Amino acid sequence: MNPISFLSRSPVLAISLAPLLLAAACAADKPPVAQSAQAPVAVTTTSPPPAQSRTEPTTGTIAISDEIRTACGISNEDAFFAFDSAAIASSDIKPLDAVARCFTSGPLAGRAMRLIGHADPRGPTDYNMTLGQRRADAVEGYIDRKGVQASRVATTSRGAMDATGQDEAGWARDRRVDVQLGS
Repeated sequence: MNPISFLSRSPVLAISLAPLLLAAACAADKPPVAQSAQAPVAVTTTSPPPAQSRTEPTTGTIAISDEIRTACGISNEDAFFAFDSAAIASSDIKPLDAVARCFTSGPLAGRAMRLIGHADPRGPTDYNMTLGQRRADAVEGYIDRKGVQASRVATTSRGAMDATGQDEAGWARDRRVDVQLGS
């Protein structure tokens, strides 16, 4: 017996199954949600920036404070974030390795540090705060794997609160994580 003829013989069953069938049909129209390989982040109801902004080639920096660079002998090199990303590229980890060495076995061994994530101003406030936090957490995760104890690292986000960029070059400087000595 086919399902349609069975349902036509049992109107009560057909009526009780109708909402389930409707929900299943509507759910099938939605695109699948992509799963991220990164650690889970706080859920927000804010939408990301418009899709056309995402096609622009952009980067941001890890800004190591002068105090840390001087104490650790780190040059003015940068590590970069892509637009709308918290991933650290393998080719951009040299300064973070130097920071980790300095805080594990160098002049700042045993000291605390603060990581402050930032974003450019083009996204919604909640989204930028979350993205800044993801960036700070990504740096913290990296240096933790290099031996810096998570208990000595405080992470926070300023989102786009300190953003000053007015064009692509300025927005690239806004997308960074500040590495500072903690208290």
